[in-house]
Amino acid sequence: MTISMYQACVPPLTRMLGNLAAILEKAAVHAEAKKIDPAVLIGSRLYPDMFPLARQVQIATDNAKGCAARLAGMDPPRYVDTETTFPELIARLRKTVDFLATIKPAQIDGSEGRTITLTMHHGTLTFQGMPYLLNYALPNVYFHITTVYAILRHCGVEVGKQDFLGKF
Repeated sequence: MTISMYQACVPPLTRMLGNLAAILEKAAVHAEAKKIDPAVLIGSRLYPDMFPLARQVQIATDNAKGCAARLAGMDPPRYVDTETTFPELIARLRKTVDFLATIKPAQIDGSEGRTITLTMHHGTLTFQGMPYLLNYALPNVYFHITTVYAILRHCGVEVGKQDFLGKF
């Protein structure tokens, strides 16, 4: 049995963004219970040269929607990066999951060899579809979700591995 490009892309991205939304909901409850200004958590970072939590969420969603759209041969939807609250960040995650739900298997399956070109601040990257998905897009989404998890854990939010992995 083989796995399709769609199955390797949309379901894992949808799951992880949903898990991240649940983690952010937990963080909001934690902030309220501990009388912590939510802006403190949302602006937190692991190290001064790293992006804060809000930007990590934005980048995770950008990578997720960008991945599915590019593999489907579409332009990714653009979001304005203005989220400053947990409800706004959660809404962004849900909007991205809703976008992913519009992508059908036939749009992505067979994209293993599709040329994906990304214009970055440091130059242009060109991939074939499968290496783009497996070696660039998915690792980027997981990196930024992991960073959000680590920021919140460092700030005392009681999240664990099961929150990251989600329910099975």
